Amino acid sequence: MTPDAETPAPQRDLLRFITCGSVDDGKSTLIGRLLHDLGAVPEDQLASILNADGQPDFSRLVDGLLAEREQGITIDVAYRYFSTETRSFIVADTPGHEQYTRNMATGASTADAAVILVDARKGMLTQTRRHAHILALMGVRRVILAVTKMDLTDWSAGTFDRIATEFDGYARQIGLEARAIPLSGATGENVVARGGADWFNGPTLIEALEKLPVVTTDPDQAFRLPVQGVVRPDQDLRAYTGLIASGTVRPGDAVRAVPSGVVSQVARLLAPEGDRDAAIAGQSVMLTLTDEIDLSRGDVLCAAADPLEAADQFEATVIWMDEAPLLPGRQYDLKLGARTVAASVTDIRHKVNVNSLEALAARTLELNDIGVCHLSLGGDVAFAPYETNRQLGGFILIDRISRTTVGAGMIRFALRRAHNIHRQSIRVDRARRAALKGQEPAVLWFTGLSGAGKSTIANLVEEQLAAEGRHTYLIDGDNLRHGLSRDLGFTDADRVENIRRAAEAARMMADAGLIVLVCLISPFRAERDMAREMMGDIRFLEVFVDAPLAVAEGRDVKGLYAKARRGELTNFTGIDSPYEAPPKPDVLIPAERMPPAEAARAVLQRLRQP
Repeated sequence: MTPDAETPAPQRDLLRFITCGSVDDGKSTLIGRLLHDLGAVPEDQLASILNADGQPDFSRLVDGLLAEREQGITIDVAYRYFSTETRSFIVADTPGHEQYTRNMATGASTADAAVILVDARKGMLTQTRRHAHILALMGVRRVILAVTKMDLTDWSAGTFDRIATEFDGYARQIGLEARAIPLSGATGENVVARGGADWFNGPTLIEALEKLPVVTTDPDQAFRLPVQGVVRPDQDLRAYTGLIASGTVRPGDAVRAVPSGVVSQVARLLAPEGDRDAAIAGQSVMLTLTDEIDLSRGDVLCAAADPLEAADQFEATVIWMDEAPLLPGRQYDLKLGARTVAASVTDIRHKVNVNSLEALAARTLELNDIGVCHLSLGGDVAFAPYETNRQLGGFILIDRISRTTVGAGMIRFALRRAHNIHRQSIRVDRARRAALKGQEPAVLWFTGLSGAGKSTIANLVEEQLAAEGRHTYLIDGDNLRHGLSRDLGFTDADRVENIRRAAEAARMMADAGLIVLVCLISPFRAERDMAREMMGDIRFLEVFVDAPLAVAEGRDVKGLYAKARRGELTNFTGIDSPYEAPPKPDVLIPAERMPPAEAARAVLQRLRQP
């Protein structure tokens, strides 16, 4: 959600800040009281927020956020604009519920400062620490600690000092600069006007906000323009649009496109009122170049003498925001600026205990976990470390099936192997290898429950292909577990890695010109889609051997279902681990009704079709 705000007065600077903290700490009430006491609320709106007792409920002033919470609607971020005589403000109010931590991260990504609320009766909670840690990761260094509901503690100086001291110690550990203020959103003390705590000599909330410095861009930084669009203002003119992330650009400046590395010069800076002489960081711009170069959405134009780095492997801090855990090896879409590429986490270095800041070993990241991870991307992207430039170092991870945002991350640095490892050109290619064998390479991916009959059907298919003189190889899940995947268990994360290894092996074998048959339960749709994508232009057929659970369990010659039912096997597909059936397989085998020989003929018939 973007701020729905009137244009701030030009003579005032603008401070963007976020309110955050645990649920029911009084964020909406505090913002409502602040707006009310500054006279920023129309009279007709005041009449609409009275509760049943005729008293104002200030939380209702914050864009209907309270009503959305009551209705159980997914909450984004509520923005409000207000001003004082000396400064303009945009405040982002974010919910404190743990399941909405993603919205807090969204608000923090554009904030200059933060107000963290702590209920004086409860003190610091895990969510307080989590929000503070996310602020530090997002580069929001200046924080006001609002110890709220002090009126309900009789303005206890001891209570305030204890909370302020505890938070200050935590803030110093993570690099935050914090100032604590005792206040009450309900009664208004120390929000705009002083009151309540005669022992407190510090500023009110609004005074502290007015004194916070605004984050400004260094004008001497090198020019960077993430390209958001390629347009043609007229038939003979090609222009590039985007928001300048840093630096200044003028006609005649030499620029380099990253990651391609092509150099050109800025010809014109276009604007509705006419050509411009210059544009600076924070401004949207449309520019033309002196050369027609290969430049598209997601590329970055940089100062030619000081270009960005480009890489496809990074170490990054990731905030996980989804109910389903992050699984190393699973492919997600990574969006960095205007560029979207496939990405997977190759290694979780550790996750952070937000209470103790201890680094903990982890195989996965769960909802609201914060971890340091290594990522591998499907192609080079231009980037800057997040601490240098938020726009060029911050990314989101998107689930490839649901298209929901599941994580946010901050790039720390490119991995050295990203620079040292390059693809080696090979003279004998797949086409030549396939020609020697007189066949078209392909991958037949058999999926279904344990006991569905995958291996039986695949063996029959391979036997017939061998009888016809075809060159084949069958990768069976059980055999794979005895060799290439002998180090893996059966957790979701291990299953994802097992499928990745099988798919990589199948891709190399098909590149050698073989027809490869893969028999794996492969229960997750995301990994089967990943396997298909990994093949590129190699023919890939997904064969779904569809056996109802009762039928598969009745064929349980290995006794695995029985063990799973007794609790002796965990993470067993169909019992305590899900199977996601293919919605549109290339070949559907109704195993309950189709004998294996007939099923094999159906697979071969589909393989022989163009």
